[in-house]
Amino acid sequence: MKKIKFMDCSFRDGFQSCLGARVKTEDFLPALDAAVKAGISHIEIGGGARFQSLYFYCQEDAFEMMDKWRETVGPDVNLQTLSRGVNVVGLSSQSSDIIDLHAKLFKKHGITTIRNFDALNDVRNLEVSGKAIAKHGLKHQVTVTMMGLAPGLTEAYAHTPKFYIDRLQEILDSGIPFDSVAFKDASGTSTPVTVYETIKAARALIGADKEIQFHTHDTAGMAVACNMAAIEAGADVIDLAMAPLSGGTCEADILVMYQRLRGTEYTLDIDPEKIMNVEKIFKNCLDKYFMPPESMQTSPEIIFSPMPGGALTANTQMMRDNNCFDKYDAAIAEMREVVAKGGFGTSVTPVSQFYFQQAFRNAVMGKNADGSWKIDPNGYGKMVLGYFGKTPVAPDPEVVKWASEQLGMEPTDKAVVEINDANPNLGIAYNTKLLQDNGLEVTEENIFIAAACGAKGIDYLKGNKPMGIRYKEEPKAASASKDGAYTANVDGKNVVVKVNAAGDAYTATVNGKTFNVKVSEGAASASAAAPAASSGEGKEIKSPLPGTITKIIASEGAEVAAGEVIMIIEAMKMETEIKAETDCVINSIAVNQGAVVAAGDVIATVEEK
Repeated sequence: MKKIKFMDCSFRDGFQSCLGARVKTEDFLPALDAAVKAGISHIEIGGGARFQSLYFYCQEDAFEMMDKWRETVGPDVNLQTLSRGVNVVGLSSQSSDIIDLHAKLFKKHGITTIRNFDALNDVRNLEVSGKAIAKHGLKHQVTVTMMGLAPGLTEAYAHTPKFYIDRLQEILDSGIPFDSVAFKDASGTSTPVTVYETIKAARALIGADKEIQFHTHDTAGMAVACNMAAIEAGADVIDLAMAPLSGGTCEADILVMYQRLRGTEYTLDIDPEKIMNVEKIFKNCLDKYFMPPESMQTSPEIIFSPMPGGALTANTQMMRDNNCFDKYDAAIAEMREVVAKGGFGTSVTPVSQFYFQQAFRNAVMGKNADGSWKIDPNGYGKMVLGYFGKTPVAPDPEVVKWASEQLGMEPTDKAVVEINDANPNLGIAYNTKLLQDNGLEVTEENIFIAAACGAKGIDYLKGNKPMGIRYKEEPKAASASKDGAYTANVDGKNVVVKVNAAGDAYTATVNGKTFNVKVSEGAASASAAAPAASSGEGKEIKSPLPGTITKIIASEGAEVAAGEVIMIIEAMKMETEIKAETDCVINSIAVNQGAVVAAGDVIATVEEK
């Protein structure tokens, strides 16, 4: 009987797929300890969204947490993280020196193995990262990303067994050092036949010496069937998870897969009673967290619009935050065309986010008068122009034309690292100066935090650490930042309170609406805080989409030229500039920074010149 190995993804992909990666480390350490004592020796613990989320939402430092993970599990457990090729653990691609620093620091802080993938399967994006991982003494799991195409939306080559094996052959020909091979289907949309034929061919190509690992999600209800196909084709390791996170948008459950293998020539080397006990402990650890219902459901529409589990709930939660959850069905329906016209890159971070952001824009903002899309300038637009690498097939020429015209950029076929190494606003030297300019200590860890997390990383290092965890109930304690603001979480929303120096007045911001409160003897009075009074007359400027006002650039009374940016709105990790349509004077600004607005809300009035 062949023993099939598995990696427990509960503590990384489980958190990302079901909870938006927003989990405090101290809350799950009892389950992590119990898992190791139950015999689980291969655990995915960080990387991917579990790096940035610690700084953005959890008030934690990822490197300190890595040290705690290793301390908890001991020296022998294989702790694995996820890296997005040239993006490493962020949404933006990096220069070669930051990519090297990523591997150096993860080795320093106790990681054993790094799974390294590129959403476009552009092998050039795996070379620098893969060599850095091997150079610093980590095990490199090189990865081919998979995805099923929608019924009726087929390509002769993209996302077929031949396509995947050609990419594996390209990896072999490149000389990238690796210890094992993974086939990763983040959306769970591949068919069992495709999985079987791909892994069978991969086994014949690389021989018996290298382990093959298979990863899929149960979003479309196919995880157990595809895991079985992978095992029968020769996979050595499969990815599984534990309740309460297993199934749905996450991986199949360890005990469910154990049951599937009973009576066959394969088995998982576990004590099912011990695993059941660990799951009970894990459920208790996570009981206070809000679990979105869609995270536990199978979604038939995903086979048409391949939204990966790790992005689905993150996006639905952000839509809840921005009061636009009602737009989800329309956005997911738009993804089908967005994927096809974008060149069939695999729907996994960051490309899955590019797809959804563009689909969201199409669903909410509609088309331009000439029928063109309003192209997302930071993700989808740059992807179809080649700035994230080569897509599996050429993007639709019309979409490329729209992107080039709207972004003012020409298509490129240069390697991403080549582009980034020539960019003076990337790299160790740039981020070192950024730390110095902000009066922050220059360490290798801080340099990497600044590079991977951008402005939010700098904010964290300066002591501004908002809490963004979604609990079932409000935490009892509020947290204070250096500017005197206290942040608490109520029903998944941040409530920010700032107290003045005298302590007799404060402002409270709830869901983007700010109130001034004056404390006097016997009573407190409150009034909505708004920009300076103005007539409010003139032409209304309305928000083109729901989101959060992150920056107000123009002030009331200012003269602005046509095309000049008035303010910036963020929705679904996507910033959109609100620009003046004509030369005008700003009569009034109708929102505050941090306000949550709906599509069509008036955000300013202007007087045209």
